[in-house]
Amino acid sequence: MKATDTNEFLNSLNAAVFAQQVGHALSDVAGGVIDHGKVGQVTLTFKIKQIGQSNQVAVSHTLDYVQPTKRGKKREDTTLDTPLYVTEKGLELFQSNPTAQLFSSDLTPVTAREV
Repeated sequence: MKATDTNEFLNSLNAAVFAQQVGHALSDVAGGVIDHGKVGQVTLTFKIKQIGQSNQVAVSHTLDYVQPTKRGKKREDTTLDTPLYVTEKGLELFQSNPTAQLFSSDLTPVTAREV
């Protein structure tokens, strides 16, 4: 199996909303670090669990960040699940060719029409 395309993976999670949330968290934390001279933190956590006996997995993705403020810190975390397929190209939102698993061209009852 090839390595999962990280950009595609992040954009697949929660219909690309997760990637946007990570971008906002990084900007907010970096802004707080500059404004207040304190350390901030952004943590991404991925838990992967097989769905039934299929080639799908449920990816539980958590964004947790701590933004420094003038008198302390602001913390937020969010967790959601996204189902993904395990394919020869790594983790993907869609199977490469889902119809290839359902139908075989030599078993199709439809004959070609003559024009």
